[in-house]
Amino acid sequence: MICETEKSGCEECAKESVCVCCIGSLQTRQERRKEIAFCPDHEIIGLVFAMFLRQQDEWNLGMGTDNGTVISEFILMGFSGLDQRLRLFLCLVLLLMYLTTVMGNAAIIFLVCVDNRLQTPMYYFIGNLAFLEIWFTSSTSTKLLVILSSGRRTISVGRCFAQSSFYFALGAVEFSLLVVMSFDRYVALCQPLRYAAIMKHQLCIQLVAAVWVMGFTFLIYHLVLLSKLTFCGSNKVQHFFCDSTPLFQLSCSDVTLLWKTESVFILFIVLSSLCLTLASYTSIFFCILQMPAASARRKAFATCSSHLTTLAIVYGSCIALYTPSSGYVSLETNSIVALLNTVLYPFLNPFIYSLRNKAVMLALKEAMARATAQLFP
Repeated sequence: MICETEKSGCEECAKESVCVCCIGSLQTRQERRKEIAFCPDHEIIGLVFAMFLRQQDEWNLGMGTDNGTVISEFILMGFSGLDQRLRLFLCLVLLLMYLTTVMGNAAIIFLVCVDNRLQTPMYYFIGNLAFLEIWFTSSTSTKLLVILSSGRRTISVGRCFAQSSFYFALGAVEFSLLVVMSFDRYVALCQPLRYAAIMKHQLCIQLVAAVWVMGFTFLIYHLVLLSKLTFCGSNKVQHFFCDSTPLFQLSCSDVTLLWKTESVFILFIVLSSLCLTLASYTSIFFCILQMPAASARRKAFATCSSHLTTLAIVYGSCIALYTPSSGYVSLETNSIVALLNTVLYPFLNPFIYSLRNKAVMLALKEAMARATAQLFP
């Protein structure tokens, strides 16, 4: 039974624990504070509950309150201006691209694992890239497909923070892995006689492990950064996924320092990896010019040009999205540019890095022939 005495010091309570139950069972913070004030004989209880109520206020502020309503979910506003037919058409196109991306990368991982001819450093890195692309595109594409097909745009705060953190962590892993792959190609083309001595299996494992550890470190950093944001106004995210820029724009706390820190960190990863990758491909370009056979030069130039095309897509879209002026670009423009690195680039990677390769295609044909022979003996 709740104590209802006024200025009685909870005389109906025989023990302090009973007074705790009395205060804790009250529904509103105002009633709890009033009851605490009427318990002068239990200063410790009053102090404990005062601290609890103060911490509860901070939790509510952290989650975001507006007129007493806790913000427990966000609304993703990306592609909200499209009519239903156009949304369904876009959903169908993106679904086909997503399934092709997942199946293509899964096939590459399978072939690299089972075919001895593909047990080389280059295909080891490509297999890791394929594994990465499946998770990277899934982190944003699955929710986008739900939005376009059913119109369900809500996402919980926890899932929103998780999506944002995985997106940036996997992106950092991808940029670092591209640097490693470009270095591998530089050694293979410019120093072929020393390739086996330099690109040992142990070194390949160490490079990939370092890349993934760095990515998960960035994941933790991004989660900590997002936990410092407070939301007390609108819950409409101006994007089709939980990107950091619209989340910073929604926050009602002072995010100037956090935003600058995030922008500098992202641009450092993007620009530093871009410079290292371009340095490797520049060296490869000069090595190709020194090749005596014209056919070998044409083949090498064709391979490098396709690689540089995909690199231009992913780096160009990221620089356009995360430069300081990108926060003033329209929602439609940001959404279209974001599709380049979240959907188009993962879709092109299996074809650019693997499925155009004769060794991969031969391994794929042999695997399909074995599977057909087992299914239809």
